[in-house]
Amino acid sequence: MGLRRVGDAGFEQRGRAVTPKALDDALAARVRARLAGAGQIAEIAMFGGRKFSVDGTMVCGVVRGALVVRVGPSAHDAALAEPHTRPMDFTGRPLRGLVFVDAPGTATDAGLDRWLAAGLEGARAHPTTGGKARRRQA
Repeated sequence: MGLRRVGDAGFEQRGRAVTPKALDDALAARVRARLAGAGQIAEIAMFGGRKFSVDGTMVCGVVRGALVVRVGPSAHDAALAEPHTRPMDFTGRPLRGLVFVDAPGTATDAGLDRWLAAGLEGARAHPTTGGKARRRQA
């Protein structure tokens, strides 16, 4: 695909501007197609992006042209050692077990498939809440 960042305007692909929203839509469509058959898929609009769950547990998300992957706490450090990754820090505080994979890391089908496999593995290792948020005991 050959994307490169162009300031705050978004990305450029083969000489034409591509907005992060357009990247989100294209990446979401690829994720949707690749997850088909993995189980019961749910796609939910969240935080200006899309969240994809399989059998009630988040696998990944798409936000601002990047893929967010649930790799799980045990695979977190190894995932961050991979090219095109960075900590998932939506709130300014990194969330262990989730990483951002920037566009070059998902530009090929093989790259996307690799990260989706990591997300499915991370989701399987994560205890499900049955679709309900857990409450902390005080």
